[in-house]
Amino acid sequence: MNRVVKTFVLLFFMSVVVMAQGFKVKATGSQTFNFEDKNGRNQMTFFSATPLEDITGTASGITGSVTFDVANLVKTLKGTITVSVASMKSGIDLRDQHIRGANWLNAEKFPNITFDIKEVLDVKQTADNKLEFKVKGDYTMHGVSKEVVASAEASYLDESEQTKKRAPGDLFGVRAKFYVKLSDYGINNQLIGNKVAENIEVSVNIVGSNKM
Repeated sequence: MNRVVKTFVLLFFMSVVVMAQGFKVKATGSQTFNFEDKNGRNQMTFFSATPLEDITGTASGITGSVTFDVANLVKTLKGTITVSVASMKSGIDLRDQHIRGANWLNAEKFPNITFDIKEVLDVKQTADNKLEFKVKGDYTMHGVSKEVVASAEASYLDESEQTKKRAPGDLFGVRAKFYVKLSDYGINNQLIGNKVAENIEVSVNIVGSNKM
């Protein structure tokens, strides 16, 4: 009987450990991180191929925030990341005007792209302050919302003299990548007379502070 009880206690303890995956850092409890960066270091990158050239663009107009319990990011991560369509640049002014124009993303009518976090999946702890995981959320572009799953890695940095060079407070860094299908959002794959790939690779590299 004692062996059965010990086994049950061990399994229960292991299940709690697995479920409560988070960061092992100085901070405790719920923390909120703001991603607005007036210096434009936070960026979203989009990549597509055309028959003539590959197109890589960036957007630095990123705002939004996330909140989570430091010890249990898996069950508590919530938030929204917003990207300004007007901040998107591909290296060619005429092409940028087309991307932001009425026939493509229509920045005037739909000024923002958003990602609303819904669920964290498949978490792997790679260090005390680092996690790799999948994050499911609603991606809204061109007035259309679709559920996507992004591959992500996150780092929690306790405030130090080094981190203060970036921003005050603890820092939360996120790298993520996912794909969107243009036709799902009512956008055709013609861009200034050239066909671009139907599936666009989207990458995000952002750092937020809990004292901004």
